[in-house]
Amino acid sequence: MTSLQVRHATQRDAAQIAALYAATAKEAFKSMRTGSAVPPVPQAKDAEYWRDAIEFAEPQVQVAVDGDKIVGFVGYDRSRDKGTPNTMGEIWDIYAAAEYWSQGVGLALWDAAREGLQEEGCTHVSIWVPIANDRAMRFHELAGFKREMSSAKTVPMGPVKVEEIRLKQPL
Repeated sequence: MTSLQVRHATQRDAAQIAALYAATAKEAFKSMRTGSAVPPVPQAKDAEYWRDAIEFAEPQVQVAVDGDKIVGFVGYDRSRDKGTPNTMGEIWDIYAAAEYWSQGVGLALWDAAREGLQEEGCTHVSIWVPIANDRAMRFHELAGFKREMSSAKTVPMGPVKVEEIRLKQPL
């Protein structure tokens, strides 16, 4: 890795973000222990989804760039969970290309999201993580997130049902 930079995404980034999301989510979900022979299928988020997200800042999107290659991204905004105060932020998505795992990309993206949420007036942040995604759980717990045990729920991911849990922390 040469020099990693994090910046706000532009419309030109949408196709690369969509491709990175599809490849990285598939890779991350492949190792999840779900008890099913079929791996979970992440929600489809094509280039149009990301163009809209970037244009309307719902969520706000920042990318990690190594040279001219997008190697990760984060989407964040206010929490989508019902009944949460408007000071609760949420990480909607955070992904790093598999070949960049454990190289500081996720941490750089998390730092950028935390700063962005603080600028928006958020005092806390949450993220929903599949319990069986050991790598994601470990990353977020090392970043200071705590499991909210009462939030566990089952969600469909393609043909598989996956247990998710909300993690939270003060900003």
